[in-house]
Amino acid sequence: MSLHGNLLGPEPTRLPVDPAAAELAGCTDAKAVAAAHPASMIAWATLAEDALASGEPVTAYAYARTGYHRGLDQLRRNGWKGFGPIPWSHEPNRGFLRAVAALLRAAEAIGETDEVERCRTFLADSDPAAPGELGLS
Repeated sequence: MSLHGNLLGPEPTRLPVDPAAAELAGCTDAKAVAAAHPASMIAWATLAEDALASGEPVTAYAYARTGYHRGLDQLRRNGWKGFGPIPWSHEPNRGFLRAVAALLRAAEAIGETDEVERCRTFLADSDPAAPGELGLS
């Protein structure tokens, strides 16, 4: 790195592995996982996605917002400065990106258009591939 830093922008943020992901993959109840791992973005994202699938957008919004804020905390602890790449290709980042996508969908369902646009922009800025991977393109 030069005296002036990375002139191409910040390095991508890569979150550490979320231990709750293995529990969810093993079909453990998402509510139990969120209770045991309240900082887990993937647990909150899963709860939000399940609530959306059940036609409960307000509940989904609350779950997704929790996952989003837990994710912002973890991103900052891992060097993110409020901007820069959060690559979808890095598996541990997907819990956060899924929470943002669920927040977008829930906000859309309750008519919160400003939040929809913020989430859409955030996902595209985080990784241009993320909206497509999340079925939002």
